[in-house]
Amino acid sequence: MAEQPRIYSIKELNRYIRMKLESDKLLSDVWLRGEISNFTHHSSGHMYFTLKDKDSRLKCIMFSSHNQRLPFIPKEGMKVIARGNVSVYERDGNYQFYAIQMQPDGLGSLYLAYEQLKQKLEGEGLFDNTRKRALPAFPKAIGVITSSTGAAVRDILITLQRRYPVIPVFVAPVLVQGKGAAPSIVRAIELMNRLGEVDVLIVGRGGGSLEELWAFNEETVARSIAGSGIPVISAVGHETDYTIADFVADLRAATPTAAAELAVPHQSELRQQLQRLEQRLQHSLRGRLEQDKQRLARVRRSPVLIHPRRYLLEQAERLDRLRELLNHRALRTISASGERLGRARARLAGQHPGAQATYAGKRLSSLKRQLEQSMTGIQRMRRMQLQGVIRGLDALSPLKVMARGYSLVYDDKQERLIRSITDVQPGDMVQVNLSDGQLECHVWSMRGAEDEHGDK
Repeated sequence: MAEQPRIYSIKELNRYIRMKLESDKLLSDVWLRGEISNFTHHSSGHMYFTLKDKDSRLKCIMFSSHNQRLPFIPKEGMKVIARGNVSVYERDGNYQFYAIQMQPDGLGSLYLAYEQLKQKLEGEGLFDNTRKRALPAFPKAIGVITSSTGAAVRDILITLQRRYPVIPVFVAPVLVQGKGAAPSIVRAIELMNRLGEVDVLIVGRGGGSLEELWAFNEETVARSIAGSGIPVISAVGHETDYTIADFVADLRAATPTAAAELAVPHQSELRQQLQRLEQRLQHSLRGRLEQDKQRLARVRRSPVLIHPRRYLLEQAERLDRLRELLNHRALRTISASGERLGRARARLAGQHPGAQATYAGKRLSSLKRQLEQSMTGIQRMRRMQLQGVIRGLDALSPLKVMARGYSLVYDDKQERLIRSITDVQPGDMVQVNLSDGQLECHVWSMRGAEDEHGDK
């Protein structure tokens, strides 16, 4: 009986292929050249793209942990050289290239990285003239950051000695090309700032190719120069060489020698300036002396010095007039002050407590008389009003009415006033109140108003 074949799952097969590819020495570390297409920089930081040539294409991925160190930004259609390994993405069964390094392909790769960094730093404002500082006119010390064995340091030192021999110079030897050049330059700038012994820094080297000058195009060097607390002169290469350091520095010099010339004044120029200042000072002093001589001559010709007694007599006469004027004004002032004092005393006497009390007593008596008169008048008026009301009430009094012949009839207990014949019955006893007494009566009969009309 034939042996049954083993049946694999898709996942198992993809995993087997992945293990085979990853165990291959060639595919575990391979360099590829191709053109980027379908480029996507995901929000996670990973880069997804395809490398292609005229005959084929390959899916690629570069994780963020690797692409953060790229000296340039990959773009669609860019030709690159990439290093990485080939493996299989098990879920889809696709094999793809996992890039760990990448650089532009061709001679323009460094120039491309240079342009991209330049655009980046310019966008951050590190090239703006507003942030660049002026160099001190008379620096106290110069710091030089360059190679200790190159021609640049000799040119700088000779130029400084020739132009301004009294200036102290501190040299920080560094690597100016190669892998360790950028960190060496950064450490030297930080050291000079930390020591604080100089107030101008010259950072640079002699001429060379783009590759040889590349340390001064590194982002770390550019940011170190921009962040320096000491003004920096960039002196890299020849007059036609421009580096990123030139753009971020406070001042760019075409050559190291030019940097030294910009950093310090020339002693002969200072000497000439001092001579010009000395000549101006002498000219000014001579002019001042001549003016003083002329003034002295005018003073000597003055009448005061020629006839001093006459001048004194004039001043004595003027003093007498002033004394008289002073006395007159003093008397007038004293008189005016006396008048003001008299008025003030009169006002003060009016405000004296005794006078105030006398005035208050008189006013109180007057008000008392007015009050008594007002009360008497009010009482008289109220009495007249009361008498009128009494006369009115008296006219309306029932007794007055009864005196005219009217009477009031009550029941025998005098509890109820008889108003109608319906209030009594024949045989009831009633009391009739007259104006001068009472009558006790007996009702014998009753006759209404209708009966009187009927009799008529």
